Amino acid sequence: MNQHPDNNQRRSFLKKLAAGVAGGALIPLTALAERKSSSAVNNGNHVTLGISSYSYWHFYSERTPLRYVIEEASRLGVHGVDVLHRQLESEDPGYINDLKKHALIHGVHLNCLSTHQRFLNPNREERQQSIDDTKRFIRVARDLGASCIRISTGRWGTTGSFSELMDLRGIEPPIEGYTDEDAFEWCVDALEQLAPVAEEHGVMLGLENHWGLTTTADGLLRLFNAVDSPWLGVLMDTGNFLDDKYEQLERIAPYTVFIQAKTYYGGGRFYTLDLDYDRIARILRDANYKGYISIEFEGHAPNEEAVADSIDLLRGAFTV
Repeated sequence: MNQHPDNNQRRSFLKKLAAGVAGGALIPLTALAERKSSSAVNNGNHVTLGISSYSYWHFYSERTPLRYVIEEASRLGVHGVDVLHRQLESEDPGYINDLKKHALIHGVHLNCLSTHQRFLNPNREERQQSIDDTKRFIRVARDLGASCIRISTGRWGTTGSFSELMDLRGIEPPIEGYTDEDAFEWCVDALEQLAPVAEEHGVMLGLENHWGLTTTADGLLRLFNAVDSPWLGVLMDTGNFLDDKYEQLERIAPYTVFIQAKTYYGGGRFYTLDLDYDRIARILRDANYKGYISIEFEGHAPNEEAVADSIDLLRGAFTV
């Protein structure tokens, strides 16, 4: 794969920095200068708020139509909708084009496609099927006009229910006869197959801290560091580090290309974290993050009220 020399230099810098981070080294602020132009002055966070369609549908009852989520984003004055793939009614061009038109009319950008994978799978054929599905998801993201796709490593599936996984603080034992080292090789292979497809279609891969090998910053950064592609970045979920959350968020912040910001009004559906968004805003400001922050409400309060409250909360923290 041919890369522009500047991209290679930047990628090399990020990889060296990631190696230091994964080893627990402290990052001096001067090390982040690579991500800033020589004339940039960071007078604010310069972030843009959006809404994850998941905020209106948590895998319960009938799917909330994406057209409705687009209308709500427009009404609430935010500019992006992160589309959960499982909320798409179809991948047919007619349906996709209708969503794009609806978003345009309402002044909203479909900015990300959030998908699920299962690369922690010893069955080679099933693992390849997940890779091939993700290649298709990349093309769907391109058709939506989304410049990012959320991917994950998937889980071992040995704990059964998600509630049981949370009881174990997200740490899941491997399938008998296999290790996390096996899974690391499988995931690197998957990411190396996906990166050229992402580059071809102009869609950034956002590897999320979403259980599996990315339950910790160590695991996420190890994968990021192993794949040499400028089309692989980190998708930060503010609510998916259950321990030492701010320290771990700080470690992945320099490589973050998209953010999903959890809120839990009415109490969390799976768990509740007390997130200090003023502190998170400082972490992102120090990392010079200027991209989307997509609200991912995951509580029991009425969706419309909770999303509006989430917007007020994040606007206050990020002054947007």
